Amino acid sequence: MDARRAVGAAKRAASTPDEKAARVKVHAAKVALGERGPVWWDDGAPDENRKLVHNSSYADWWREAGHASPG
Repeated sequence: MDARRAVGAAKRAASTPDEKAARVKVHAAKVALGERGPVWWDDGAPDENRKLVHNSSYADWWREAGHASPG
């Protein structure tokens, strides 16, 4: 957020060099947080976001955690 505030301050001051420097810091922060750059979620695992947990590869873990199966 410091970098974002610096962008705003530089814009209010009409300081193009300071704004560019602040935007470089914003970009670096976003890359570090995984918001920009290569995707981190493409690990080759099957997409299970439309499955109920008891029908997924997490079924055993779910049961062992004490959750009942439906039905």
